[in-house]
Amino acid sequence: MSRIEISEVKLTEEEIQAAVDVLRSGNLRQNGQCEAFEREFASMVEARHAVTCANGTVALHLAYLSFLRPGDEVLVPSFTFMATGSMVAVSGARPVFCDIDPETFLIDLADAERRITERTRAIVPVHLFGNPVDAGAVSDFAARHNLTVVWDAAQAHGARWGKRDVGSFNDFVCYSFYPSKNMFVGEGGMVCTNNGEYDDKMRLLRSHGESGKYRHTLLGFNYRMTDVEAAIGRRQLLRLDEMLAKRRANADVLSAGLESISGIRPQKWTREGVHAWHQYCVVVDAEEFGCSRDCLAERLEKRGVASGVHYPRGLHQQPVFEELYGPLNLPVTEKTAETILALPVHHGLTVDDAATVVEAVRQCRG
Repeated sequence: MSRIEISEVKLTEEEIQAAVDVLRSGNLRQNGQCEAFEREFASMVEARHAVTCANGTVALHLAYLSFLRPGDEVLVPSFTFMATGSMVAVSGARPVFCDIDPETFLIDLADAERRITERTRAIVPVHLFGNPVDAGAVSDFAARHNLTVVWDAAQAHGARWGKRDVGSFNDFVCYSFYPSKNMFVGEGGMVCTNNGEYDDKMRLLRSHGESGKYRHTLLGFNYRMTDVEAAIGRRQLLRLDEMLAKRRANADVLSAGLESISGIRPQKWTREGVHAWHQYCVVVDAEEFGCSRDCLAERLEKRGVASGVHYPRGLHQQPVFEELYGPLNLPVTEKTAETILALPVHHGLTVDDAATVVEAVRQCRG
């Protein structure tokens, strides 16, 4: 049996050719391909505006810089990738880490409510692993407390909540096109918004605050995407539905097979949500399964099945945040970090491969 990897990064011939065509043209910087990618991506997610940028971390930074002020506080789930919280801090605000729901792994709004102060300015719900947050509940929560919403959709290309794509919600929706993502261009990011003022400000911020040639109206950065990456992204848009369909088919096989294996509990889908399956994550009950998370990973490796841990600690447990803000106890996040394991689900697998993963997990029990 060939090894089953946790992810696959493989461009099609059409995507490679699109990049080559740009290279041959000499238009390597942000130009027409980026503009077209913005229009096409915005249309896909039904947002009014989309802004290309250098990567997903930059997407978050642009969003935060568009409205945050020094001393503001932002509600952030602790169980997420570093950039969700770090870009709040480098924007001059303070991330206030919240616990998560033990079944969906998404932000616990009840815990977030307890952490609101007069300084709270925003909330950053993360569609973790492609599992969409309950957008209705978050939108109501934000309206009740007069908060700006920055949706972290870095892992959620193509996810939906109800009848809407997750990219269509106010105020900001941030995407990443890193190689492990459902859509990948190498390095790249996108911010969607329905607010024209935010759109204008992010476009200034990503290019040195330049409103005209050598005319700078605010301090900004070189956060631009290149036309090479945008050309790949435009081609990837054409096959996103196909890639998502394969991921969802594989996830269905995993869910059906793992249901009968005691001690293994997959991430629970959000009510009214359509999962994008960037990752297929389970938590391992060592006592019930007869093997710890780390032990299971080792046994799967010996059977030729790769796995991953996303994430081994919460943001509140990161040394830099402990130093900045002191210790914090978030029991659900900490327990999840100790027991979570990602299994292969990517679009490069067949449903037979997914069945092989299930059988490998079954053989590792006890």
